[in-house]
Amino acid sequence: MKKKRIDETLIFAYSLKNALEHEGKARKEAVLSSLFHEGLKKNEVKKILPEIQKIVDKINKFSLEEQEKKFSEFEKKVDKRKERQGLPELPNVKKKKVIMRFAPSPSGPLHIGNAITACISFLYVQKYKGKFYVRIEDTNPENIYPPAYKMIEQDSKWLFNNKAIIIIQSNRMKLYYKYLGKLLKSGKSYVCICKQEEFKQFSLKKQNCPCRDLSVKENLARWKKMLNKSKNEKAFEEGEAVLRFKSGMKNKNPAFRDFPLARINLTKHPLQKNKYRVWPLMNLAVSVDDIEQKMTHVIRGKDHRDNAYRQKLIFEALGKEKQYPWTAFTGRYNFKDMQISKTHMREGIEKGKYKGWDDERLPTLISLKKQGYKHQAFWKLTEQIGLSEVDKVMSRDEFFKLLRQFNK
Repeated sequence: MKKKRIDETLIFAYSLKNALEHEGKARKEAVLSSLFHEGLKKNEVKKILPEIQKIVDKINKFSLEEQEKKFSEFEKKVDKRKERQGLPELPNVKKKKVIMRFAPSPSGPLHIGNAITACISFLYVQKYKGKFYVRIEDTNPENIYPPAYKMIEQDSKWLFNNKAIIIIQSNRMKLYYKYLGKLLKSGKSYVCICKQEEFKQFSLKKQNCPCRDLSVKENLARWKKMLNKSKNEKAFEEGEAVLRFKSGMKNKNPAFRDFPLARINLTKHPLQKNKYRVWPLMNLAVSVDDIEQKMTHVIRGKDHRDNAYRQKLIFEALGKEKQYPWTAFTGRYNFKDMQISKTHMREGIEKGKYKGWDDERLPTLISLKKQGYKHQAFWKLTEQIGLSEVDKVMSRDEFFKLLRQFNK
């Protein structure tokens, strides 16, 4: 089908259509999503958003009768057949092979924000009959709520209709150590014993710290001291050493300068207890799992854009640059009057404000399932939202009114 030109008439048509579908109130985010189906490019969003907002504001002042009358004039502009096709095609699909993932941390059960982020990847896997992983990221022993393991497993079985492969990162520690060893032996990483403030000063001056120039042999000896496997020397204590990636100390962004890959953390892990004292940080563990599970496409919140860059550097250092997955980002949901922080919800439960994670006032999947919501409602809502980097701001009532429309 020939691509349409994104002009004021097309925006007006989709804004009217969206208004009529939502009792006379169009939303710029939904209109933007429709325009992506028409061929709008990401680099055009910033320029076109003010125009969409102007038209949406104008249309929302019309009565329903006026909207219906005007839509009859613009209806032919709306590509109905294309909208019914669902999500647009993914790029770089080889032999219809698509492997994707959703990676929650076990800090609590899944909530509506998790569901919206995860479902778009799940729907793409369904579209291409691929493979979908739910990867519980628990390599930070300090940020774990033990009941969350079972909760996430149950939530995932419900939300993804028993079609997700669930794995737990802390069960894969030997694999992470293997890759960390590869990076050390190839000279792509080093054990740094500089104090945090000292390293910060080196970073600000774009200078190498003294540890960076050590030989592979010396770094491997330090690594043994981190692991407490050195026969001749006392082990490093928590905070005394960190394994850093040689990303370069002259990068324009200080956050990318020789970032850490692993650290000593003696906090007792709920599953692994005190079996390990050195824990990989998120970017290393994610890179290893994406390589091992042959991830083809990754969709994540745009707040992970920097992490995606770090992970790409790790892929390259391991000689896996051709395997780096196609990556896209989604905008955030900002609720004006609803708190979706798991920490906040947990505090409320502990103080007796809520009776439990299934309290009907909480936006958890446990609560919504109990209230009669179906997993298909989240699938349909996510499909309508589509793949967009635009942040969305709405109230609790607006969100649940939208979700109820798909819960029929």
